[in-house]
Amino acid sequence: MEKRVLGVIFTILGALGLIMAGVNFVNAGGGTRSVKMIVIYAVLGMVFFFSGMGLIRNTKDRPS
Repeated sequence: MEKRVLGVIFTILGALGLIMAGVNFVNAGGGTRSVKMIVIYAVLGMVFFFSGMGLIRNTKDRPS
């Protein structure tokens, strides 16, 4: 059960990171700093999102 809760938290954090990357992409002025922020948010968002989805998918529920 703990792994599943952690997976949900990771998935939410990943989705928030991807949303922040999208918002920064739309509002970017084209500077080097904004490109770095977009890449960092996108990469971290993908890592958290896919690791969370993997935890949710691969965790088996056992009756307690």
